Amino acid sequence: MHPVLVRNNIKILGEGSQIIVFAHGFGCTQSTWKYITHSFLKDYKVILFDYIGSGNTDISQYDYHKYATLEGYACDVLDIIAALQLQEIIFVGHSVSAMIGMIAAIQKPDVFKKLIFIGPSPKYLNDQHYIGGFKTEDIAALFNHIVNDYSGWAKAISPAVLDCPHKPELTEFLIECFEETNPSIALAFAMATFKTDCREKLKELSVPSLTLAMANDPLVPLHIGEYIREYTPNNFLVVMKATGHFPQICEPEETVKEIKKFIMDEHMC
Repeated sequence: MHPVLVRNNIKILGEGSQIIVFAHGFGCTQSTWKYITHSFLKDYKVILFDYIGSGNTDISQYDYHKYATLEGYACDVLDIIAALQLQEIIFVGHSVSAMIGMIAAIQKPDVFKKLIFIGPSPKYLNDQHYIGGFKTEDIAALFNHIVNDYSGWAKAISPAVLDCPHKPELTEFLIECFEETNPSIALAFAMATFKTDCREKLKELSVPSLTLAMANDPLVPLHIGEYIREYTPNNFLVVMKATGHFPQICEPEETVKEIKKFIMDEHMC
């Protein structure tokens, strides 16, 4: 078995030939896709993985210097693609993985067919006329909470980012996902995520992409979707009815519908 398959806890599922790679967001694991992956298994080959430090990955391979920036995570995405000899990939990235996938696609555009961004943001911090949604003190408080009480942070943030109070079992599920991540690595990933600025990279993306924005996302203001569409060549924007930051958990049917629509629409390319 290729060492990358073990390092990133890669799972290969499905009966189809078209490859879809699902990449989870900060602090989570590949299990956050479990409510939608079954909808793709008949017609697609589904690739799931975890970033090092999450789930059942080989934590001995973690390098704090490498993963201080999103480029380190993009390198792992490209490692997975190379190890599995993938081509014509549909890459679905949730939250920060949208930008990680974008960075990988800028480096190796020939292996990507389409990108799908779920709740993406090129920069979370406010910056002069750019409103990312967070002030510097907000980010500092988040880091402090993770450092001092990671489990408490997971329990506090999960109901807010899900925005799914009528299904408390989903909140419990997300808390469990967060708690599968090593706390010190979660802090490093948070720093790489919330300090990043990918705005200038948007214009470098040549692969067709879809932005799925949620109507009321506590982490990403709705206008960020418009920003990405404006500054990214060949990007399409869909504002979902889903609220919160995890539509693949709270509104799986709508999420599947929009992903498949973009994949199959030859005009969106």
